[in-house]
Amino acid sequence: MKAAAWQTKPSWYIISADDRTVNPDMQRAIAQKINATTRTVPGSHMFILSQPALVAAAIIEAAQQIGA
Repeated sequence: MKAAAWQTKPSWYIISADDRTVNPDMQRAIAQKINATTRTVPGSHMFILSQPALVAAAIIEAAQQIGA
């Protein structure tokens, strides 16, 4: 069996600070388990729709870190 990508490749995780669906502490634990670079943003579970500029900035930052 091959390794999951998060085991061999850099990972990033955006934590939504005001999430009522997935507790932010759980999100932090997940991010820590996969050794992800994290960014915490204000907002609820659907911050990806309400704050697309923050999501885009995180994606650009990740791409720059890996040299994409």
